[in-house]
Amino acid sequence: MLTADGCRSRVGRLLAALEPTGPLLLADPVHLRYFANAYTDPFHLGADFGGFLRVAPDGHTTLFQDHRAPKTYDAAFVDERVSVKWYDGKTPGQGPRRLILRDVVELAGTGGRVHDSLTDPDAVRLHTAVAGMRRRKDTDEIALLKECMRVTNAGHEWAMVVTEPGMTELDVYSGIAAECTRAAGFPVVVYGDFAVSDGPNRRGGMATRRELNAGDMLVLDFSVVIQGYRSDFTNTLCVGGKPTAEQQKLFDLCVSAMAAGESELKDGARCQSVYDAVRGVFEQKGLGKAFPHHAGHGLGVSHPEPPYFVERSEGELVAGDVVTLEPGLYIDGVGGVRIEHNYLVTDGGFERLSGHEIRLQ
Repeated sequence: MLTADGCRSRVGRLLAALEPTGPLLLADPVHLRYFANAYTDPFHLGADFGGFLRVAPDGHTTLFQDHRAPKTYDAAFVDERVSVKWYDGKTPGQGPRRLILRDVVELAGTGGRVHDSLTDPDAVRLHTAVAGMRRRKDTDEIALLKECMRVTNAGHEWAMVVTEPGMTELDVYSGIAAECTRAAGFPVVVYGDFAVSDGPNRRGGMATRRELNAGDMLVLDFSVVIQGYRSDFTNTLCVGGKPTAEQQKLFDLCVSAMAAGESELKDGARCQSVYDAVRGVFEQKGLGKAFPHHAGHGLGVSHPEPPYFVERSEGELVAGDVVTLEPGLYIDGVGGVRIEHNYLVTDGGFERLSGHEIRLQ
């Protein structure tokens, strides 16, 4: 999980970047997670109602919250808390719930400003500074991401053992979500693709009642969210465990493309070189057009986030980036294959964070 020292360090870097003359007031849920570990549990009646984080120029932090905020807010690392009553279950609620923290904005000493509101004069500078900070993951962030990966691994392992003809996509999704919850020890959000891919017209999607048949290519590309941080990795299963020669060829090419992309992962590498390495494997076999999406992207407290490995990539990798590589091929009459791992970029290369087995059967 995130730590108090990590949150303090990020607050300090924010203040050094912006050099504010007065307090900052932040409301973006991503910022509250990143700077204070204030995470709104989605499985809670307060899921749609976040708080405010006041950051003074000396680094003192104050969290303003609805007094019925989820228990996950108790884990926030701040110097001071102010709880505002809305509804206690005994007396009428104090007006529309969305307005209960309005007085906080007026009294926070910012002249009524919420600095990460898109209408604030400093919004562009603030969001740009935070986006740059988030590229280099801190130690506590990496630990939390590794926990996301561990739980996601459990879901993939379950699917590899249990998936069989006659199940539906929804059966697979339900089983994966349950296994991830067991592995985490508490309810977690599991989202992504749980879909049979017939080819380019269906590369993924939400689970449906579609029944799995022997030979179907089932793309399992999903994320697990813990405290707002998330994983994102993929395997494709041939239902019934007997891929055709054509299906195996697509899979083997994706494995080779992933290895080519890995060879480019290191601090200072051009993002374009990563994309070109992945796509180049497919181009050599005349299958470039069967690879219609990015070769990977950044990952952290949101998904996706910079950097992006795309056809016209910009910028370079930095040590501390957490990224994905996800080559895929989709052919009518054969099906679709996509695989994906997650990596921490280091000075001399990378550390692979996802530990799931990638295989068709």
